Amino acid sequence: MEKYAVVVAGGSGLRMGTTIPKQFLLVRDKPLLWYTLNAFLDSFPDMQIILVLPEQHIQTGQDILRSTYDPDRIWMTVGGETRFHSVRNGLQHIKKHSIVFVHDGVRCLLTPQLIRRCYDAAVDKGNAIPATTAVDTIRIETVNGNEQIDRNKVRIIQTPQTFFSDIIINAFEQDFHESFTDEASVVERLGVKINLIEGESSNIKITRPLDLLIAEKVLEEREMGL
Repeated sequence: MEKYAVVVAGGSGLRMGTTIPKQFLLVRDKPLLWYTLNAFLDSFPDMQIILVLPEQHIQTGQDILRSTYDPDRIWMTVGGETRFHSVRNGLQHIKKHSIVFVHDGVRCLLTPQLIRRCYDAAVDKGNAIPATTAVDTIRIETVNGNEQIDRNKVRIIQTPQTFFSDIIINAFEQDFHESFTDEASVVERLGVKINLIEGESSNIKITRPLDLLIAEKVLEEREMGL
């Protein structure tokens, strides 16, 4: 099947404490976004990538995609006021029945293996959402204070969230709702059952300065074949 990755990279550097948007910060002399794009390029030879960026950063995005080894498989579009609207803008460029991956641009440590597992599960079940098991003790706030819940039933959701194109495109024709925190929540609103698969512990979203140090170490070990 045809394959499209909608990579949304609309973050800022506020929590990182920088004036540079997170997706453009350097790790091992490459922008975070460069690693994300190459993971998708490496996953399938026919993968097409739609990069969604704020209008003011289109030129920077062009420079990054040209530095990948196959820029002809990447094109760009402008994001919207929220993540929901940015994803919708990216989906508008998909006209063929396909498998669609939606991914956070700053999750730069995902592997081609995870992308391929998402693809296989989505072909089988209609969608595939990578998730990991919680390792910390979890408490939830209640009207009476808070209480512990069974962490074995808690899943930490990641991307790429992967769907048949007709499912996700139809879902994003809905009006925006505040409960839409990711693509799965948008699709689930239509009554579609969400299928979780095992994610990767290293597939973190780069948010804080500490995350950059983790990314540096992970990428260094991968280069060493560890």
